[in-house]
Amino acid sequence: MKRALPPGNLGLPLIGETIAFLSDRNFATKRHQQYGDIFKTNLFGQSTIFLKGAEGNQFILSNENEYFRVSWPPSVKALLGQLSLALQAGHEHISRRKLLAQAFQPRALSGYVEAMQSISDRYFERWLELGEFTWYPELRNYTLDIACKLLIGLDNGSETLLGHHYETWCEGLFSAPVKLPFTRFGKAFRSRTKLLAEIETLVRARKTQPRQSGNDDALDLMLAAKDDERQGLSIEELKEQVLLLLFAGHETLTSALASLCLLLAQNPEALGKARAEQTELRSQPLTFETLKQMTYLDRVLKEVLRVVPPVGGGFREIIQHCEYQGYELPKGWQVLYQINSTHQDLSIYKDPNRFDPDRFNPERAEDRVKTFGHVPFGGGLRECLGKEFARLEMKLFAARLLREFNWQLLPGQDLSLVVIPTPKPKDGLQVRFRQHSA
Repeated sequence: MKRALPPGNLGLPLIGETIAFLSDRNFATKRHQQYGDIFKTNLFGQSTIFLKGAEGNQFILSNENEYFRVSWPPSVKALLGQLSLALQAGHEHISRRKLLAQAFQPRALSGYVEAMQSISDRYFERWLELGEFTWYPELRNYTLDIACKLLIGLDNGSETLLGHHYETWCEGLFSAPVKLPFTRFGKAFRSRTKLLAEIETLVRARKTQPRQSGNDDALDLMLAAKDDERQGLSIEELKEQVLLLLFAGHETLTSALASLCLLLAQNPEALGKARAEQTELRSQPLTFETLKQMTYLDRVLKEVLRVVPPVGGGFREIIQHCEYQGYELPKGWQVLYQINSTHQDLSIYKDPNRFDPDRFNPERAEDRVKTFGHVPFGGGLRECLGKEFARLEMKLFAARLLREFNWQLLPGQDLSLVVIPTPKPKDGLQVRFRQHSA
């Protein structure tokens, strides 16, 4: 017997409920309250089913390539490119993921610490000199400089032509895919061509003049990497993979660092505990090994990513008819697993609106109540490739910040979150910044 489609509203012809989805942070919450754990809608011209909760996450993320394959809005597909790991599926995705993963192994990560420290030094000094400033755009430059340095060996990436083209490209990622000169997408598409040309120049220069051994960045590792058939990446594919890694190592990290700074400023008890841990470890230099001792800071970072996950969910195309909770999930539709609503689930997290890093201590371990209950980096076969890179950068930044500096939120600003493409405070996080006196 054929099952019924989930309840819901497909909205207007063509655009469906896309405008409400992009403009209302509580889009899914409101519809779940009306329809339950599963509902249908139409986003970006595509019939879409939302699943809520850890169980929904598990169903989608555990059935990659059987019932589901990765899907993105049309604007993202066009701007990332068909050779990007984000769009690859099946054997091709698994093969390329193994190859790119070499840039994020522990040995590679430990080699990134010194460069991260050096760039952090420069920015912390700048912020002390500024005294009062808007932090979010500064953090964008900070994370872009780190991504450019460690991924492609480019110094001060935010100040380069590549950095300028990258920002224009980013602005069009989640937009209407209308390729006109004055639209965000049109500008982004033209910037993509220029951006890939800049990346190609760097790649070709590195191929003809490799860097000294021991100073490898991700580009060196990707140029040397071979798949199971002993084949490396072509220049065309390498360009698009680099573009994806720049985006993954910048956009979401900027959001996470801004949320860290905001939430610690708003929660003095957690800030005090985190600072006390750093005081105990102050005599030890910040290295890949000493960072592992910061267990409370680990819990703080997990809680930041629970409260404000940089990515709210993920799209998948339904490639095989299936059923969930008695409803039909038709082939050809798309499905969305949700990170935001999972992280607010009362059956997993006690008092989920409260910022409480201790919910992740070994005695409580709320994130282990349900499989796929804490999924800031996604899960399954497509779990974020650079999650350990992100954790390293966040932890190093937070440890330095807590050890050496104080920051206060300036009054009169709007701290509500704008969520597209990633969450950020509406007024950009205006702060007063100064040296910490122990």
